[in-house]
Amino acid sequence: MRQPNTKPTTIHKASRVMVVLLSFALILTAGFVRPAQKVKQAKQKPNILFILIDDLGWTDIGAFGKSPFYETPNVDALAKKGVMFTNGYAACPVCSPTRASIMTGKYPARLKATDWFGAPQPGTVGSHWTKNKPLLPAPYEENLALSETTLAEALKANGYSTFIAGKWHLGETEAYWPEKQGFDINKGGYSSGSPKGKGYFAPYANPRLTDGPVGEDLTDRLANETVSFIRENKSKPFFAYFSMYSVHTPLQAPQELIDKYTEKKKRLGLEDKWGKEDNQKVRLTQCLPVYGAMVESMDAAVGKVLNALRDNGIEQETIVVFMSDNGGLSTAEGHPTSNLPLRGGKGWLYEGGIREPMIMYWPGSGKRGLVSDQVATSTDFYPTLLDMAGLPQQPRQHQDGVSLVPALKGKKMARGPVYWHYPHYGNQGGSPGSAVRDGDWKLIEWFEEGRGLELFNLKTDLGEQTNLAKSNPAKVAELQQKLTDWRKSVDARLPTKNPAYVQAEGK
Repeated sequence: MRQPNTKPTTIHKASRVMVVLLSFALILTAGFVRPAQKVKQAKQKPNILFILIDDLGWTDIGAFGKSPFYETPNVDALAKKGVMFTNGYAACPVCSPTRASIMTGKYPARLKATDWFGAPQPGTVGSHWTKNKPLLPAPYEENLALSETTLAEALKANGYSTFIAGKWHLGETEAYWPEKQGFDINKGGYSSGSPKGKGYFAPYANPRLTDGPVGEDLTDRLANETVSFIRENKSKPFFAYFSMYSVHTPLQAPQELIDKYTEKKKRLGLEDKWGKEDNQKVRLTQCLPVYGAMVESMDAAVGKVLNALRDNGIEQETIVVFMSDNGGLSTAEGHPTSNLPLRGGKGWLYEGGIREPMIMYWPGSGKRGLVSDQVATSTDFYPTLLDMAGLPQQPRQHQDGVSLVPALKGKKMARGPVYWHYPHYGNQGGSPGSAVRDGDWKLIEWFEEGRGLELFNLKTDLGEQTNLAKSNPAKVAELQQKLTDWRKSVDARLPTKNPAYVQAEGK
């Protein structure tokens, strides 16, 4: 009898084994790989490091200003990796309102927080140098309202650990300090807008920062606090708000750095040169040694924190923002810097007071080394960061901001007009007014009687030297109407006539 052929049986057994193996592989893929991918996606929620500098001018950074005097290698390196916004703006020419706009995504005028917290109110100008000015300043809110959902609160609600090191200046009492506004950890943020005690050297007299050894440098200390937070929270998403007091007054820096820039000024043959802005003396050259030292100290702190991202293996998982809260201080309080080619400085509605060095770095998603002329302002950070993190937008909260994600990817976007409202006399000489930029055109409406309107084409006149209002009445009318409508839409508060001035002038 012929023996049965066993070969097909062997083949069938092999096939069954293959089926089993394939099924097992599918089970593994379904049961393990996919959940692992989900976990990985969950961990891909990016960290956010927001670096905010105080009073830093647009041209104080090498990447923006090509200054022969200041040295900012760390910020320059960040600019090469990220997106430089050459038309980036603060929402106000002074600090607290801009900081409020970052935290809320709203214009300061909508928040009724239009001056730095601690500035005179209409009823307190009698003891202030503005007491005999033509106008009384508009009243403003001196605390960031707890009813606002801050950027920190929005991120915390989505699983972020939140941290601030440095300046807050958004509340006069503890009830409005960072711990009440969404921050888990607060190192140095309270009511003050500048360093107290011994200034930039310990002891600090800061109720939210323990004193280090006598002479410890505040800028470096805050960088170290931020590095510690990053190291301790690298395994989960975090929002680190490194809000430096630098380069705000008092003008102080380590002596060895001051000596370095004193020698550099001499070596380069730089001299102090001055001009006039209204009745204020304005600096025209960047050559003050102590300020050069402060800028380098600031840049070193930025470098230390950026290095911490790399050292902890999370550089590619961390969004980095770099920004200043208002323009460089050029017309008062030591006149530390020059904003040329921009006009004016801190406290002014000219470009020198509001245009800032803005950089955003988005590893793996944003364009590298892009120089963008997209108009952007500080209200835009809130929706942009939510968008970058893949979190739901909060349009009722950040209603004055737009997401800059298209611009970060190199796409053109219609930002629309941006607005400013500063119904106060600045410590630096600026006058009450409002402004709008729409495309290349910018209109400033001064509130003092007789000052009138100023119209500039920023594409051809970045320094705002030629007032085109008389030769372009149609454009003036168009922009003034937009400005008027916008003030109504945000219920902006306006200054009023000063009875003391009216009486003195016999009007």
